[in-house]
Amino acid sequence: MPKYYIQSGTVRTVVSAEDAQRAALWAVHKAMQQVIPTYDDALATPEAKAAQAGKGEVFILDATIRLSEQGFDRDDCDTLPTFQVVTEWNQLMVALDRLQDWL
Repeated sequence: MPKYYIQSGTVRTVVSAEDAQRAALWAVHKAMQQVIPTYDDALATPEAKAAQAGKGEVFILDATIRLSEQGFDRDDCDTLPTFQVVTEWNQLMVALDRLQDWL
């Protein structure tokens, strides 16, 4: 499975994924779970999240998500609009919620 170097705002991480789109979705998921409870047993309380934000340990996305299989800070990286990836992430979360209700 390919490894992707992802950069956007304060996010700088390496993810193994089948393709760049899925790697970008994972980065958005990591950022979104800081502020939105994405599952019932969320580990962090709102107070813990506020403390984390106070330390500057918050993922903040930029307008684009940069992805490369070669490394960080590459001019030849792929870019995806963050809004597009967040929209797709939201659609996935809605589908998972509906599936959970169905089961």
